[in-house]
Amino acid sequence: MPSKKSDTAVAEAIAEAPVTEAGAPPRRPSAKQFTFGYLIHDVSRLRRIVMDDIMKPYGITRSQWSLLSALSRSGNSGMMQVDLARLLEIGKVTTGGLLERLENSGHIERRPDENDARARRVFITEKGYETIGLMITVASKANKRVMKGLTAEESKIAEKVLFKVKMNLKDIHYEHVLNGKTEENINFLKASEDDL
Repeated sequence: MPSKKSDTAVAEAIAEAPVTEAGAPPRRPSAKQFTFGYLIHDVSRLRRIVMDDIMKPYGITRSQWSLLSALSRSGNSGMMQVDLARLLEIGKVTTGGLLERLENSGHIERRPDENDARARRVFITEKGYETIGLMITVASKANKRVMKGLTAEESKIAEKVLFKVKMNLKDIHYEHVLNGKTEENINFLKASEDDL
């Protein structure tokens, strides 16, 4: 059921709409293209496709590579599955599936936590570290091609701009979470900001 607030907003928009000549079809709203938004979407989608194409011959997906990368940045003390899910901003079930495939392929292993025998921590194996080394080389070459034609200064500016946009989007999302979402989602957003 629409709120009184949204009904009022619609009524005000109708009242402010330009009056058309009798018999002329009413003007219909037309969404302007937000070029920046379309470019971000297209660049992100195409980069995912290209990275999957590049990684396919090595038998690892972009998602698995992202998980291994996150693990490698955390040192060698292992991570809990829930912390990995939060860091990668994906669901626990999705994380569990990725971990299972990486464990079956010998890239990671899960060991009992020293402080809590019921919990298991995720560790990278030697095979996992070999794959990370290979993927760093492969990704570095790909990133050079992706940034071809940009000066070092332009690359830094692009990174700064995208980082600011990301933080603005997180702020907007956080405001929406505060307006009626669960404490778990709020904690997720706070934790993920530390991982930028």
